[in-house]
Amino acid sequence: MKVISLNANGIRSAARKGLFDWLPAQKADFLCLQEIKAQLSDLEGDETFSPKGWHAHFNHAQKKGYAGVGIFAKKEPDQVLDKLGEREFDDEGRYLELRYGKLSVVSLYLPSGSAGPERQASKDRFLQFFLPLMRDWLQSGRQYIVVGDWNIAHRNIDLKNWRGNQKNSGFLPHERAWLDTLFNELGWVDAYRVLHPEAEGEAYTWWSNRGQAWAKNVGWRIDYHIITPNLREALRSASVYKDQRFSDHAPLILDYAL
Repeated sequence: MKVISLNANGIRSAARKGLFDWLPAQKADFLCLQEIKAQLSDLEGDETFSPKGWHAHFNHAQKKGYAGVGIFAKKEPDQVLDKLGEREFDDEGRYLELRYGKLSVVSLYLPSGSAGPERQASKDRFLQFFLPLMRDWLQSGRQYIVVGDWNIAHRNIDLKNWRGNQKNSGFLPHERAWLDTLFNELGWVDAYRVLHPEAEGEAYTWWSNRGQAWAKNVGWRIDYHIITPNLREALRSASVYKDQRFSDHAPLILDYAL
């Protein structure tokens, strides 16, 4: 089973850059998108966003041109969930879950704190709210593949300029500690790191549009597949696709023996 995750930085923009022309050759089972920046009314009637052979599901933000997530799935799910239970985040369209028996595939978009203190405060509230939920998911016995833009680089090897970013959102000590708790205490698994434990530059998934970050590979690894430990043995391959650019993020692709 192949699962692709991508922060599209606008689904319509990514489509113009060839995302849906590229997709058929990937033989994927799921394409999980974040930051679609579109509401359903913007996508209806355009065959690009209802490609043949796919079931498209979206959870858009109330605010136009902002946030939102989507999942394109080869199989129709048994159940679709799009509410976390906290209005601040539900109104921003940050979560979408498709259920198939005991398997859940989740597209998740954490808030970014880089715009200033107000947004960082929202991000911190999300982290506080979401950790108990992740604990509940883990204890449910279900198989979870939670993919998306987590907006946190975990370790020094996860970004090029780690020394200069220790006071910046996305690499703050408490954000990194939150991932430590998620992985080391709760037991969730960073799927890419299982297969590539020490990969650096080839692991980056996001590059600033400023300067020559892409050309110089001054990137960050902030996109993850985070899975329940009962899926660890199902991991087969993981890669970041960089031959084409659909966004300021790159597609993160993982294969599971499911």
